This record gives sequence, C-alpha cells and structure tokens, in this order.
Amino acid sequence: MSRPAVLVARAIQPEVVARLREHFEVEVNSADNVYTRDELVARLQGKLGVLTTGSERIDDGVLAACPGLRAVCNIAVGFNNLDVPAATARGVLCTNTPDVLTETTADFGFALMMATARRIAESEHFLRRGEWTKWAIDMFAGSDIHGATLGILGMGRIGQAIARRGAHGFGMKVIYCNRTRLAPEIEAGCKASHVSKEELLRQADHLVIVVPYSAASHHAIGAAELALMKPTATLTNIARGGVVDDAALATALAEKRIAAAGLDVFEGEPAVNPALLQVPNVVLTPHIASATRATRLAMATLAADNLIAALGFGPQAGRPPTPINPELLKHP
Repeated sequence: MSRPAVLVARAIQPEVVARLREHFEVEVNSADNVYTRDELVARLQGKLGVLTTGSERIDDGVLAACPGLRAVCNIAVGFNNLDVPAATARGVLCTNTPDVLTETTADFGFALMMATARRIAESEHFLRRGEWTKWAIDMFAGSDIHGATLGILGMGRIGQAIARRGAHGFGMKVIYCNRTRLAPEIEAGCKASHVSKEELLRQADHLVIVVPYSAASHHAIGAAELALMKPTATLTNIARGGVVDDAALATALAEKRIAAAGLDVFEGEPAVNPALLQVPNVVLTPHIASATRATRLAMATLAADNLIAALGFGPQAGRPPTPINPELLKHP
C-alpha cells in the first residue's frame, strides 16, 4: 500500500525529515523558497498533512482548494498564519510548538532589551565607522537595567520567563498587563504586580511586548500608547509584527518621544518600514528570538511528532502533543 503524502513547506533539519519518512512520502522544499499562494496550493494537492512556518498562510481559500488536507503543523508557538476557525470547520487539525522555545526566546528578549537600553548597536556602528577618537563622559550613555521597572505586555510562558530574569537576576521591579490576572503563586514566583495597560505604559522603564497577534492586538501599541511612555523608556517587541504600529514607533523614535526600541518582528516582514532604518536609536534583528540550534531542532521535532500523531501513526497516534483545536480529536 502507498503511504500518505505530506509536505514540508520550508527546509528543515535532515534528521527530522528522516523521521517523517519512516511514516510518509515526504516532499521537502529543499530550496527553501517561500511559496506563493498558488505554489503552496499546487504542492498541497494529494497531501494529507503539512509542516508550515510563519511564511505559509493557510486560510479558508487554501483549505478549500486542498480538500484532502487533514493536519497543519506549525513550526512556531504563534499561529496567526493559520485560520484556525476555518480549519476547524473543515475538520483540519492544527498544532503549534509551545514550551520548547520559552527559555531561549526569553533569553533573547532580555538580551535585546539590554542591547537597546545600553545602546550597543549604536555604539558598535559608531566604532565601525571609525568615529571613536576619544572618551567622553556622556558617550552613548544609556539607561540601567538593574533596579529599573520592567513592564511586560502579555504574561504567558515567555512573559513569565522574562519577568523571572528581571526580578531574580537584575533586581527589577516587575509589572505586567495581561487579559487575565495570573494566579497569586505565579505572580509571587515572578515577583510581578498586575497593573492596567495605561499604568504599565506610564511606569515602565523598559517595556517588553510578548502578546500573541490577533485582530484584538493589532496596533496595541500605537501613537497614543507611545505618548504615555516616559521619554527615557525603551520598547522591545519579540511578539509579532502588527502588535506595534511600526510607522508610529519610527516617528516616536525620530522625535525622541521614547529613548530607544529593540525589534525582532515587523509588520509585513521580511519587509521593514524604511523609516525604522533611518533612526539610530533602534536595534533591529530578523525574527531570530528562538534561533539556537537546539531550540530550532526541538521545534521541528515537535512539529513532526504532531504531524505523525495527527495522521494516526506512532505511539501517540490520534493524540498529537500540542493541538491548537483539540475539539477535533476523538476522545476514548
């Protein structure tokens, strides 16, 4: 009997592809090109499952054009590239890769915040241009991390991990805003206090954004919100592009309404708002918060485990580890 066919939409680690080939006929995008919508639909014909990344948009139109598709397994914790309600309506199971990237992403978020506060990118560019000719007492003077107020917008797994680093490692006062307040024991473990969004913006010396992207969080930080922040404050976004209004942020940075920003995600990425490239007080990285070799392998492996189980193979057949729409699973 022929084995079911699956698509791996981007190039991934060979050992993960080999694991998939134990169960499936696997088509891999070895060239690692980003498929157009039409190319993706064409590649999905005859496939029961697909491993996706944030590059692939799986919406109702794509699902309608690929009626044989049964599982979409995202190599990411976020899944704003997937129309989950449409997939659920069509009986297509969706999964993501939480937990395995929490600590690595928190490490990077904290590093990006520190680079932003201490003006590391600005000073490196200054040095590389050959402009360092003498010492000055105010040369690239930034802002302290230790003892400062860390504000976290979005207090899920990654937000909590960042809070712990700030509170326990750097003696920071931690405040947060979340849709729902955390349990008292979690707050205590993070040494974090719940505040309103307005209080968060007004009080934070360093604001870190970790909310998932949705219609409700689109431009959650725009011109009005930036106007509430201290002129000495920094903003770090490791959430998703679109949570911050990049154009409004570029204006605020150019006009020194806030001190600096660190951005790992952008609206319309990989395109970056040109205005952000013109201001010196911003640290820019290309969506690499989870990019360690170990973590990226763990993410791809979990996505493969999800796909194998979702299509009825392996020891967890029918019970993928991290479903997004578990209501589709058959329970004994």
